[in-house]
Amino acid sequence: MLIRFHSDAGDMTMFGDVAVDLLKMMGHSGTVPSAILAKDIPAALDRLKRAAAAAPAPTPRSEDEERESGPIVSMQQRAHPLIELLERAAKNGWDVMWDRQK
Repeated sequence: MLIRFHSDAGDMTMFGDVAVDLLKMMGHSGTVPSAILAKDIPAALDRLKRAAAAAPAPTPRSEDEERESGPIVSMQQRAHPLIELLERAAKNGWDVMWDRQK
């Protein structure tokens, strides 16, 4: 499943499991579809930044494992596009919505 975030600040799509984890880091239930109002974004953004920075580093894998499954991506790296979207939305007073990608 893919989750699409959309706002006047921009649109982006993420894998569903990662998106739900990030939503929960923001203090949201992880419900899809849903939204966050502009007035609530600064607090959610702060929680997301702190949680992503505190997330444990991925466990290193062997070269064979990495070749088979792709490179390891930290939660902080995965959160970066959503953080940027939320920062633009907060700066301009825009709400952010998300739903399943069709």
